Amino acid sequence: MCWGDLVSGRPSWLVTGIGELVADPDLAPLTDAALVVEAGRVAWVGPASSAPATDEATDVGGRAVIPGFVDSHSHLVFAGERSAEFAARMAGQSYAAGGIRTTVAATRAASDEQLTAHVARHVGEMRRQGTTTVEIKSGYGLSLADEARSLAVARQFTEHTTFLGAHVVPAEYADDPAGYVDLVTGPMLAAAAPHARWIDAFCEVGAFDVDQARTVLEAGARAGLSGRLHANQLTAGGGVQLACELGLIAVDHCTYLGTADVDALASSGTIATLLPGVEFSTRHPYPNAKELLAAGVRIAIASDCNPGSCYTSSMPFCLALAVREMGLTPAQALRAATRGGAEALGLSDVGHLEVGAKAHLVVLDAPSYVHLAYRPGVPLVAEVLG
Repeated sequence: MCWGDLVSGRPSWLVTGIGELVADPDLAPLTDAALVVEAGRVAWVGPASSAPATDEATDVGGRAVIPGFVDSHSHLVFAGERSAEFAARMAGQSYAAGGIRTTVAATRAASDEQLTAHVARHVGEMRRQGTTTVEIKSGYGLSLADEARSLAVARQFTEHTTFLGAHVVPAEYADDPAGYVDLVTGPMLAAAAPHARWIDAFCEVGAFDVDQARTVLEAGARAGLSGRLHANQLTAGGGVQLACELGLIAVDHCTYLGTADVDALASSGTIATLLPGVEFSTRHPYPNAKELLAAGVRIAIASDCNPGSCYTSSMPFCLALAVREMGLTPAQALRAATRGGAEALGLSDVGHLEVGAKAHLVVLDAPSYVHLAYRPGVPLVAEVLG
């Protein structure tokens, strides 16, 4: 019986023989555990010896079971690739936001069918590596028609879609950035809003300044879209504090943080979504996640899968980087990649396996979740459900 049949084909199903179960990422794992799934939801969790009777059962043979990863930041709607840019960075060239325009040209030239197939391939990669919930942004169209169709493509794969018309100023508006902001906050927003849940902006040198980002986010709020923000990726700018001031649920990157930024994150409750694959790919410094947690900042980990600054779809890889390079324990990193990502998307029924949660189970070919960091690069995801 395949894992997909667990949800769709049986009214109740016992998953037993779990050597280590991370039901609540905030608590210690359960050993010799079992859980029951009914109608796609977790209905019972406890010791295998106390498991109730069910219609069907599967023994996972002592493997570890964790919640599916929640990837709260990705850019999957694009065409083309930028391997030459990556090679140049590895040879010493610095990363700049301007490379985005290369992908914009390729994306505009691609058909809807090509973009859809491209997203499907990457979502498949993510799922095979344990991601069961993903957010997908637009941002490589940067015209009214291309942003709307990018979001329509993304919506085929997830309800967690984000309008990122304010990614960079496209070439045709190079001499009129104010005019482009007017387009983003006016006709483009109107066309994109039916396909989006969130609105985002890249608040950074070479993209949009704090005032422009504020204008974009406030226009999105008036249109019913919740705000997110790319901030402090390349410089210690004002984006993080803007996100905290506006009460955004999350602000992403947070590579360059000062004391005032950390204090603002801690006091506002805005989640710092960390993207360790970006630092790996751009050679910028890794933020100190251990210090953020010590200061009372909530964190999430996401992939930022995109063709320029971070072309990985692997949440296990990002988790391992967070342990090795950001100072997190394996438990803290797993929490940030599951429940933390769910919180960054405003979700309460994914990112954990407590009773009532969606049955998004990942079975590892390992006795413990610690192996995700202990054995980096090894394909440890044996089965995915949900």
